[in-house]
Amino acid sequence: MLALVLILHVFIGSTIAGSCVIAALVLGYDTLIPIVVAAAVGFVAAFPVSYSVARALYGTR
Repeated sequence: MLALVLILHVFIGSTIAGSCVIAALVLGYDTLIPIVVAAAVGFVAAFPVSYSVARALYGTR
């Protein structure tokens, strides 16, 4: 299941990180540090989401 989580994280992580970067840009944070922080937050936030999706695909609780 770890392999599935990592594969899903590639797609889910880039989607969430991209959404966080766009949100930061819309809020007016257009310098390097806020954009990198937003991308890092999205990257880290994607781990539990990826795990939840993998569990749902496997059908386990």
